[in-house]
Amino acid sequence: MAARQEPRVDPSAHPEEFRLAVAQLREARLRPEIFCEEMPAPQRIAPFASALSADVTVDGDDVGTGRLVLLHDPAGNDAWEGTFRCVAYARAEIDPEMANDPLLAEVGWSWLSEALDAHGATYVAPSGTVTKVSSESFGSMAGEEPSAQLEIRASWTPVSDPSGDGALDLGPHVEAWGELLCTASGLPPVPEGVAPLPSRRGQRGRG
Repeated sequence: MAARQEPRVDPSAHPEEFRLAVAQLREARLRPEIFCEEMPAPQRIAPFASALSADVTVDGDDVGTGRLVLLHDPAGNDAWEGTFRCVAYARAEIDPEMANDPLLAEVGWSWLSEALDAHGATYVAPSGTVTKVSSESFGSMAGEEPSAQLEIRASWTPVSDPSGDGALDLGPHVEAWGELLCTASGLPPVPEGVAPLPSRRGQRGRG
């Protein structure tokens, strides 16, 4: 069966507010360990959407992956409590012993809220889940090392800073998502006062 092709929307037909928000997504600064690129966004959840995907790489190994989708409904959405919604996903390999920690899910959720607060991202109506998965191998695969993954799925409504000029700024929300990816992947935080270098953007090089 042929895949259904979603209609292509002329970006010039997008609301100015949404085009500005997408530009802010693209301009956000992420750590150099993050390779970030645009990806197709879901078309049926909201009238307008844009999406980023990211991989966290350390010494040539991918240790984490994630997505960030920005949804926009100019008419507003009661469940969102606004006209924009950020939908984030982060997955990382973790130490199998760490997966046994009963507080891991609570800690994983705190990584997101702390990252949003640290980057000055103002928001309302947060929601989400934290899932930990442990795997052990048996039989002919008994020699495989145990593995574990942590998955964080979250959404929140970005709002303008009440102490600012009233304009919505999506940059801090993207940067908080990037920090969540790095924290979940076990990277140490960037020292205070040190600005991270820009992440790698665009298409991966072909070997």
